[in-house]
Amino acid sequence: MSQTVLITGTGRPCALGFNLVKRYLEAGDRVFASIRRPSEALEALQKEYPEQLYVLTMDIASTGSVNAAAAEAAGRTDHIDLIVNNAATASADTMKELPDFDPDLIAPAVNVGAVGPVRVVRAFLPLLKKSRMGALVVNTSSEAGSIGKCCRTFYLDYGTEKAALNMLTMTLHNYFKDDPGINIICVHPGWIRTSPGSSEAPLDPYEHAETLRLLFETRRHDKEGPVFITHTGEAYPW
Repeated sequence: MSQTVLITGTGRPCALGFNLVKRYLEAGDRVFASIRRPSEALEALQKEYPEQLYVLTMDIASTGSVNAAAAEAAGRTDHIDLIVNNAATASADTMKELPDFDPDLIAPAVNVGAVGPVRVVRAFLPLLKKSRMGALVVNTSSEAGSIGKCCRTFYLDYGTEKAALNMLTMTLHNYFKDDPGINIICVHPGWIRTSPGSSEAPLDPYEHAETLRLLFETRRHDKEGPVFITHTGEAYPW
């Protein structure tokens, strides 16, 4: 059964979001792919799938932008079955330790990587509620957001935004607990080759996108399992 999917952070062909878009399109689904700035790769993909792919310009750091994108989407579909909140950010200082890190960079990262997904869920909630198969929200987290596993002395911005995202995911999971039509989880997707600096990563973004696509379907209606999971479906420490 085909579904209607919204994926954020989809502009880079080497990254997870773009490859999730490809995998869902190949599976026959309809996809709303959101970007903050134009993407030639996504435009080319839209020409290949003109009936299935719609590109939304949406800045998840802005409530107004997200609300406008949701209104635009509502003009093209009456429901959303899956949201993958994939967009995130990291500052130029993310690899720096305390003495050299600009603390004013933490709040903007949290605004994008943690508050942004909440904006998306809130704005698209009316469409999620109209899903006939039961809607799922997946927030792309990271092991960097695990307080229990924290071992680094850097990632002051990125780690904080992912930890905040985890807390917000659990809070929304509690909110939707008694709603049989909506479920929400967050996932540590693993180390993926998404940039030149991650060439040693073991996971290929295109191949791994399919692993995640299949995993998400196992959790659509599962409200009793762990909320923060790995790409193998196992619980990951908060």
